[in-house]
Amino acid sequence: MKANTASRTAQYMALFRALEHRRPAHKRLFTDPYAIHFLDRKLKFVSRLSIIPFAHQLIAGIVQRKLPGALASGIARTKYIDDLLLQTMQHGVQQVIILGAGFDTRGLRLPFLKQWPVIEIDHPNTAALKTRTLNALPGQLPANIRYLQTDFNTQSLDALLQEHQVDMNIPTTIIWEGVTNYLTREAIDHTFSMLEKFIHGSYVIFTYIHKQVLEQPDTFFGAVKLLKDLDDIEEHWTFGFDPEELSNYLSRFNYTLLEDAGAAEYREKYIPERVALLKGYEFYRLAFAKKKSQGGDG
Repeated sequence: MKANTASRTAQYMALFRALEHRRPAHKRLFTDPYAIHFLDRKLKFVSRLSIIPFAHQLIAGIVQRKLPGALASGIARTKYIDDLLLQTMQHGVQQVIILGAGFDTRGLRLPFLKQWPVIEIDHPNTAALKTRTLNALPGQLPANIRYLQTDFNTQSLDALLQEHQVDMNIPTTIIWEGVTNYLTREAIDHTFSMLEKFIHGSYVIFTYIHKQVLEQPDTFFGAVKLLKDLDDIEEHWTFGFDPEELSNYLSRFNYTLLEDAGAAEYREKYIPERVALLKGYEFYRLAFAKKKSQGGDG
């Protein structure tokens, strides 16, 4: 990420959610009236134009050509995480922490979170822009949401949580979306070491990229160009997991892997009818894990 700027990819994800919000109510996967406010002037125009059906199809097609699979993957992944989060709340979770929150708006748009603490943690550049944007909107920010700032590669997340007296002894769901692929292995290990301190019955929902996309990008459609484009905006991908090794990795931190799905799978689950958008981004994955009890059970 360039100094003193917010993540460009965070803005693209906000654009994808804004485009989905503009679809007819009976066709959209979710509503997000806040996403458009994080867009620059050009992208706001694109979002507003997309309410016209033929324009929406045209815009989706342009995005698909520039970023094959990214739009469909981002939309389906958003819904997938929403559903997993609701599932954890129904199983006794009483707190949500969003690591690398970007322009995530779950604390604002999901009614089932209103009664529970939501703690967002992100890089200072993105976090500052987000809070400025939200404070400029009419009304008060919900009292249940806290916004904290850190750099995952250089600062201790554990120390940040202690400083702000975040309670690790209540069941918590941690969402870590769109972050691990920008970090070092050491930073990821440190984060999971911190997650291990949460009480059993806590959950983590996180995304990652298949490590093969970094080693052999030409094996995935559109990946070579995508990695070059990310380098050009100084948002380099640096780390990926081997899906076959993920379960054992999480076990080291006393988490049981419950689900691990690639973009092709969750797109097929949520938007199989959007055939023209379903090619590309197959290397992007989402994992769902539960903290084991002291006896070792999930």
